[in-house]
Amino acid sequence: MATRVAVSDGGNKKTSRVRVAVRLRPYMNKEDEKSEGPCVRGLDSQNLEIINWRNATETVKYHFDVFHGEQTTQQEVFLSSVKPILPHILNGQNASVFAYGPTGAGKTHTMLGSSEQPGVIPRAVREVFKLVKAKDVSDGWDYSIGMSYLEIYNEKVLDLLSPNSQDLPIREDKDKNILIPGLTHMNISKFADFDKHFVPATLNRTTASTKLNQRSSRSHAILLIKVVRTQQQLPHRQQTGKLYLVDLAGSEDNRRTGNQGIRLKESGAINLSLFTLSKVVDSLNSGTSVRVPYRDSKLTRLLQDSLGGSAHSVMITNIAPEYKYYFDTFSALNFAAKSKLIVNKPFTRETVAVLPVKRSREERETGGSGTEPQKKKHKEEKKSEHDGSSPSTRNHSSSDQSLMDRLIALEKRTMSSQDKERLAMLKEIKELKEKQRELESKAMLFSQLAGEKSITGQEPDFENKTTALRRKQSDATKPNKQQAVVQPLQVSQRQPLQQLLVVKKQSVCVKKKEETCSDLIESPGGKENNTKSAWESQLDQSMVDQSKQKILQILNTGCLKELKSLQQIGDKKAKLILGWREIHGHFAKVEDLIQVEGMTEKRFSSFMKANIVSAMGK
Repeated sequence: MATRVAVSDGGNKKTSRVRVAVRLRPYMNKEDEKSEGPCVRGLDSQNLEIINWRNATETVKYHFDVFHGEQTTQQEVFLSSVKPILPHILNGQNASVFAYGPTGAGKTHTMLGSSEQPGVIPRAVREVFKLVKAKDVSDGWDYSIGMSYLEIYNEKVLDLLSPNSQDLPIREDKDKNILIPGLTHMNISKFADFDKHFVPATLNRTTASTKLNQRSSRSHAILLIKVVRTQQQLPHRQQTGKLYLVDLAGSEDNRRTGNQGIRLKESGAINLSLFTLSKVVDSLNSGTSVRVPYRDSKLTRLLQDSLGGSAHSVMITNIAPEYKYYFDTFSALNFAAKSKLIVNKPFTRETVAVLPVKRSREERETGGSGTEPQKKKHKEEKKSEHDGSSPSTRNHSSSDQSLMDRLIALEKRTMSSQDKERLAMLKEIKELKEKQRELESKAMLFSQLAGEKSITGQEPDFENKTTALRRKQSDATKPNKQQAVVQPLQVSQRQPLQQLLVVKKQSVCVKKKEETCSDLIESPGGKENNTKSAWESQLDQSMVDQSKQKILQILNTGCLKELKSLQQIGDKKAKLILGWREIHGHFAKVEDLIQVEGMTEKRFSSFMKANIVSAMGK
């Protein structure tokens, strides 16, 4: 069985603030349009200033964890900002590095780089392999490394390692971990394996040319490096660390990029996800228990662990010095200043393979809560009476259960104890298991002896015959109840057959109206009662006959309009009457109306009642 254990990382703090580094890219080859010089300049390794757009004579100063100037190399960016967080991955914790900034500010160059100047991603993966290789083989841990690569294009999660994949869903497991079902995961054993899969997958990423950037990223790219280390010996602890390397697409001003058509749609999706990212940062910095809109965008859903979650996070904000990027640079610096206030709570993700322990059925059902103990004990006593088990076997099972509880407690203590204490506990666990085996063997002997006694006819050690006899005596009243059920059947057999028929018909009539009951009741002779219905018997017979003659006259000589004037005769029914009359001639009596299609006896009775009552009302 595997249990999730949260462990603090040695002496480190339980909270970790998001580290923010700002990188200023150099001037492009083309001179600035107005030759006004840079709008941003660095003051030292942590401070920079930007011209105040409200007053050109003033500047706005910012303080960050690291500031990388125009002359900073890729190696310096990696060593100062990214490398310090990588050892946490081998301890079962998460880490994330993501590049943020406007389009054309150098985010992709910082993360990917080139063959001559590798970026953060290849350097970080190479460093992870170095850290794993540097671990001593005798430390008792086995390491495995895997990778996944995806992009978020127009709010669709696409697998870059499998280009033909469709939009993938984002899910959350019971431990609040974000996962993507169906995402390709490849195991890699060396950096060459990573390079073999990563380079072709990078070419699958969506890019396009705009007025501000010849190779602009049209999607957010996320590389996941997963490191799992497993303890070789008991209790086989397993720790899982994840490294997220994110290259965000840049925010775009469509007035300057000249985006149209599909480029405009892509730009809208990018700006919307980045706007949701800023809302998440604002919610985390508000200090109140407001809803954090992680689910409003797939980007923020995937970065949920990096911002306000349980990862060691580093954000590299890329900015441009030209004046045409001034407002993009100004907003990026404000976003970076807010992001460095976010506090994460990293912890070690560890699962421990607990030894399988036999637990009693009572403990599994009650879960150790102690609810309904008397009922469970009573059921066990019944079972023991039926099986003929002796109390000695149950005593052994109780002592066996105490040993199991002791084993579970010791195994839990070994998870959080140091090496010396763990060795002593493992010895004690071994001794307890030997005792457990002895008790199990004794229990088997007792059960065999009990079986031999039952075969030879000897009485078992524990009997409870009195309760069985009492139960049989309590059931002695059952024949009386059966006689009470049989008595009506005996009486009914003495009744004549004619009375039974009458009773049967009357029982059916109770379920219907009183008007129809008089028609359905049979006489003792078995013939139907031909008496008139109740409503017709209450009327004057001459008036009834007169109304029937009027109805018959309309049926024989009336036109479509006159037929429709009758109650319950619509357009369709009137046409059917005319058709029948053309084929068969006049109606001899009103009752012949039943021969018309769709006119049943029940409908005819309702038709006659409605028309006669209507005629007498007039």
